[in-house]
Formats: sequence, structure tokens, C-alpha cells
Amino acid sequence: MPYLVRDRLFFGDITAAAEVLKNGSPEITHVLSLLSSASISFFSDWRSEISIPTEEIRKVFAGADGSPRKSLAPGKLVYSLERAGPELKLVRMAVPLRDTEDENLLDHLDVCLDFIDQGRKEGGVLVHCFAGVSRSAAVIIAYLMRTEHKSMEDALESLREICESVSPNDGFLDQLSLFEEMGFKVDTENPIYKRFRLKVLGHSYKQGEKIDSSIFGADPGLPLESNSSEEVRKGNQHTTAYRCKKCRRIVVSQENVVSHVPGENETFFDWQKRKSGNWSNRFQEQECSSLFVEPLKWMTSVEDGALEGKLSCIKCDARLGYFNWSGIQCSCGSWITPAFQIHKSKVDISMV
Repeated sequence: MPYLVRDRLFFGDITAAAEVLKNGSPEITHVLSLLSSASISFFSDWRSEISIPTEEIRKVFAGADGSPRKSLAPGKLVYSLERAGPELKLVRMAVPLRDTEDENLLDHLDVCLDFIDQGRKEGGVLVHCFAGVSRSAAVIIAYLMRTEHKSMEDALESLREICESVSPNDGFLDQLSLFEEMGFKVDTENPIYKRFRLKVLGHSYKQGEKIDSSIFGADPGLPLESNSSEEVRKGNQHTTAYRCKKCRRIVVSQENVVSHVPGENETFFDWQKRKSGNWSNRFQEQECSSLFVEPLKWMTSVEDGALEGKLSCIKCDARLGYFNWSGIQCSCGSWITPAFQIHKSKVDISMV
């Protein structure tokens, strides 16, 4: 049986979901499935005697108009929406999500939380994964954080009072902490999110995945009409820009800069991490001599798949910096992974 978490909000595992999808429920009208496969056939594969009728409403893929978040690889299924169960009276949203520490939960939160809100308005919603321990618990925790302004620890404890076995994996807990730091929203302009996005890209590279330049940031040196309407809106506001000293072309805007804490080593996903130690103390008084930015569409050398290489101005070919997917140490002591580095000595600052 599913657990009642809040009014019209239920939590459970695949057994509870299968019962609802097969036989219906007087209390549940919406089902949010967080499984490694979005297909309803996953239930039949798990238990052969279960047959659940479905009717597709729509599928949403990353890169499609209105699909969420830059971190998701183009063409990746974000979610599948369908009618299911007896007489197709249930609305099911299936989000393909693995229970691994390196899985990108953060970029799926908005669609999940919006679905829960809608489900509670129209009836009742069941959130489930396979075991009802990690994935569904993480999403419920995020929902309690947003709606009740609870800290991650308080929301986790609140859910454990209802089901003591819940235990999101450490990667999900790290991302929920970022969610809390961003004010219970996934803000793509927040430096916290930008650092997270770089780590996701770095992990994808480490896994041997091709990094598609379509998810790179817009080229700030192109005319406004070449960018999206959102980027045009931002372009109409005054902002700091960094120009190539040789040809004066804009290569970076302030929105592209990924901030870091001087002397603090990166730890997310625990990949290529440098160990902290007393050696970092000598950097604490030093000013950063470089900008670290998100990958941008003018960085053609990054597309070639090399581990590292030069970053040159796309207009005059002047060397501006360096990139390395394994990371670069800033002059302040921070180890940035992956790193897209622009030397401050190679650019001038202006307002646009």
C-alpha cells in the first residue's frame, strides 16, 4: 500500500504503483513513475502477469521547444505522459531516472514537481520508483522543501517519520542541497547551477559520451538576432563583457562566467578531485588571473573531442586560454573541473 505523505500526495514502490495502475484507486488520479525505463512495459517485464492499457498523450525530449535544462543531452527523453489503467482514467508521467550517484536529478525536478502540483489539484498523485527508497524519496523531499520551505535535512526527516526506510543516494542528497542553496528552485543563471552543469558535462565526457555543442552557451559575440529570444532579452540589459585584446571581439559576457571559491577544491561527483591539504594555504592571498567560463559555441576546438587544448579567438585566432576536461588549477588554488579558462591578460573589460 502507498504511504500518505500529505493531503492527496502518496509515496510508494513499484508494487503499490502496479496495484493502482492495474485496478485503479478512488484516491489516486495521477502516477509519477521514476524508473530506469519510462515504458509501461517495464511493469510487464517485472511481473509477467501484469498488463496495463495505455494511451500516449505526448513525449518530451531534450532539445525540443520548451524542454528543460541545458545539461540534458539533446534527444534524451525527459518524460513520457500517457493515460493508463482501467478505462484510461489515470494520468501517468514517466521520467527515466537511474538510481546512481552520478544521475542528473536536478534537471528533472521542475517537471516532476509541477506534475505533483497538478495531480493534487485534480485528485491525488502517487510518486513511486522501484523500491520506494531513493528516487521517489528524493523527489518527494524536493517537493516538501519547495512547498513547506524545509531544509533538506528537515524534509528528509519528515518523510522518514512516515516511511523509515527512505534513503536517497548520496548524489541525490548533494543535488537536493544545491536545490536548497538556490532557494528551492532550479535557477539556470545561478552560479551554483552553472558549476553543477559543468560537472555533469565533465562526467559525460569521462563516460565517453560525445559532447554535443548544441548545449554550449550562446556566442556573446554574435548579433542579438542570432540568439534566442531569452538571450535577446538579456542582451538588452547592460552587462560586463570581455573582449579579445587583439581584435576587440566579445568572447565572454559576465553571464558566462562560472564563479568559484578561492582555494576551494571541486568535489562534485568526486571525479579527478585534488585532495585538500596545507599546500592550498599559500594561494589564499592570490587574486585569480583567469576567468573560468561555461563552454561556448565559438569554442570549436572543444568540439573535436580532445581532452585538452587551446582556446583561440574565433575572429583573429589570438590565443585566449586553455581547456581541459580533467581540470585546471586557478592561480588562487582552486581546482576547476572541467575547466574552460580565459586569461585575464588576453581580454579587456567593457560594458555592453
